[in-house]
Amino acid sequence: MTAINTPAAPCAPEDVTRVACIGAGVIGGGWVAHFLARGYDVTAWDPAPDAELKLRRLVDAAWPALTQLGLADGASRDRLTVAATLEEAVADAQFVQESAPEKLELKRDLLAQLDAAAPAGVVIASSTSGYPMTDMQTTAADPGRLVVGHPFNPPYLIPLVEVVGGDRTAEHAVSWASRFYDVAGKSVITMKAEVPGFTANRLQEALWREALHMVANGEATVQEIDDSITEGPGLRWAFMGPMLTFALAGGEGGMAHMLDHFGPSLKSPWTRLEAPELDKKLYDAVVEGCDEEAGERTIADLVAERDQGVIDVLRATGRLPQQQRAQHAAQHEQHQETA
Repeated sequence: MTAINTPAAPCAPEDVTRVACIGAGVIGGGWVAHFLARGYDVTAWDPAPDAELKLRRLVDAAWPALTQLGLADGASRDRLTVAATLEEAVADAQFVQESAPEKLELKRDLLAQLDAAAPAGVVIASSTSGYPMTDMQTTAADPGRLVVGHPFNPPYLIPLVEVVGGDRTAEHAVSWASRFYDVAGKSVITMKAEVPGFTANRLQEALWREALHMVANGEATVQEIDDSITEGPGLRWAFMGPMLTFALAGGEGGMAHMLDHFGPSLKSPWTRLEAPELDKKLYDAVVEGCDEEAGERTIADLVAERDQGVIDVLRATGRLPQQQRAQHAAQHEQHQETA
C-alpha cells in the first residue's frame, strides 16, 4: 500500500462522535442502526426519494435487538439526521461508511465524490462485498484514505468486519479504521492483502455453491440443506471455526492426526466448487423451497427470529457487548488490585 500526501485522520478513533453513512439500504441502514446503538451521532444520505422513511423503519425494527445486545451510554434513535445532499452528510463527519449498490463504476464515482466532499484526512470505508479497493479508488484525488470495511449482514447484529486497503491506500488509514471499528464494538479482521470476496464471503460462497448443486441435482431440498447446518456443524461454528473443529476430529493427535486420517478424502467427490448454471428450473426450486420452509412466516417474522437466535447464541457464549464490557471492567479492576 502506498499513498502520496495523505494527511493523518483529524482525530483518534476513540474520539469520534459523528459518523456519516452513505447509502441507506439493508447494509447501510444496518450500519446506521449499529452506530446509533454505540452512541454516535449519525448523518445518513441516500438518493432514493423514500430513503428516510425506509431507513427509520429499519432502525426501529432493529432497536429491540440492539437493546438486548446492550446500548451504549447516550445511544438514541434521535441522534440520526438524514441529509438532503451527499455534501451535507459528510461536511462534519469524522468517519464515513459507504454502502452503495455493488456496481463498480457507481462505487468509483461515489468514492471520488466522498473524497472531494469529506474533511481532509477523514477515513472513508466501503462496505463492498466483493470489489477490491484497488479497483474502486482509481478516480479519487486522495485514494490514500480509502479502505474496505466489509461487514457481515446485518451489520447491527453480526460483529465481524473485514478491513483491507488498496494498492494506493495509506497504511495508517487501514490501522485507523481497524481501531475505530474495534472501539465501535465490532470484531475486526485486518486482512494482509486483497482477496476477491474477502475471507468470510469466500467460505460462505463455497457452501452456497454446493447447496445449489444439491438442489439442482435433486440430492437435497432447501429445508434439508438448512437443517443439515442448523442441526449439525452450525452449532459448532457458532463458537469454534472449521479449522479448530476439524482439529478436534483428530482426537489427541489434533489437526496432524486428522489430516493423516482424513486427508485422502480430499480426493473424494464431496464438493463441486464450480457454480451450477442458474437456469429457471434451479431458480424456481430454490425460491419455492424457501417459501415452503418459511411457511406462514413473513420476512419480518424471519428477521426477528434470526436476530433473536443470534442474540441467544452471543449470550450463551458470553459475547454480548454488555458481557464483554463487564468482563473487561473486572479484568481492569483485578489488574489495579494486583498492581
